[in-house]
Amino acid sequence: MRKLTYFIATTLDGFIAGPDGSDPTGPNGFWPIAEDYLQHLMAHYPETLPVQARQALSVTAEGTHFDTVLEGRRSYEIGLAAGVTDAYPHLRHLVFSRTLTEAPDPAVELVADDPVATVHALKQQDGKGIWLVGGAELAGSVFAEIDTLILKVAPLTIGDGIPLFSRKAVFDPRTWTLADHTVLKSGAMFLTYTRVSS
Repeated sequence: MRKLTYFIATTLDGFIAGPDGSDPTGPNGFWPIAEDYLQHLMAHYPETLPVQARQALSVTAEGTHFDTVLEGRRSYEIGLAAGVTDAYPHLRHLVFSRTLTEAPDPAVELVADDPVATVHALKQQDGKGIWLVGGAELAGSVFAEIDTLILKVAPLTIGDGIPLFSRKAVFDPRTWTLADHTVLKSGAMFLTYTRVSS
């Protein structure tokens, strides 16, 4: 059975973006992207780089972890605002929205159905892992379905912003096992946790 992985960048204080939800790595962003961080992504998770980065960095590696990416509407619209209709054309790209009626890109699949039911169906299909890129609302709605957390922790605090999981997520304590970790010289960390079976 395929696994759902929430692979997400977070601050030390648990935020994935600032209060306005804009791209923290964009032109006016506050997120530090050190060279060793970028090199680690290119070497170990090339499929998670968006198309613009892959082109700029001449990344052509298919990747070994994921072949499907799940994204919430608000996260998707950040790319749309920058003129990018499909940030991950090298992956099967599903965007969850009940308000978008037509996909701006023919390769992007709009899903208005229940995210949990969709994740259940995806897990039964053949293929590599399923990557939940964000945002917090979608992560909160599929919280119980997440099998692995890979946190890209920046050496940064921001005090307030959008948390890893929407504040609308149901209180449901879960235990995780640290399965792998990489600490970079820049201070960034890649922490991989697997869910402890209940």
